[in-house]
Amino acid sequence: MKESFDFIEVKVPAKAEYVGVVRLSISGIANRMGFHYEEIEDLKVAISEAITNGVKHAYKGIDEGEITVGFGVYENRLEIMVADHGGSFDLSKVKEDIGPFREEDSIDELKEGGFGLFLIDALMDKVEINNRSGVIVLMTKYLHENEVAINGDQISTTQ
Repeated sequence: MKESFDFIEVKVPAKAEYVGVVRLSISGIANRMGFHYEEIEDLKVAISEAITNGVKHAYKGIDEGEITVGFGVYENRLEIMVADHGGSFDLSKVKEDIGPFREEDSIDELKEGGFGLFLIDALMDKVEINNRSGVIVLMTKYLHENEVAINGDQISTTQ
């Protein structure tokens, strides 16, 4: 049986002044899902870092650019995709082509800011990246009561 979820997609100009719009969006979605205040604040910081990386590094010297943000709203988790240089998300394709973040990975666009990706990794339960054509960051945050960790991988339990 395929897991059901809602998918919300937002596109904003790759400009710093639109980071707040996406922060408000994630705050509303996470609040509706039942995340605690501290978790919502972590989500807002993580998404801000991911978007800021795209704004700063993806479109150097170009005025026209777009950041696409997708929210996969599941019963037990929130998956957030942030992409520069991209159109709409084909969620199954994104998940097929993406891999986990490891500290030894060489991702120039994300490491130029220095601290951003490590902060994202610290705040989220799972972080995956794809930098073949632009950069896609997939971040997962589990609802507190459903999270279980096994060997560093996150799995969810159903009740």
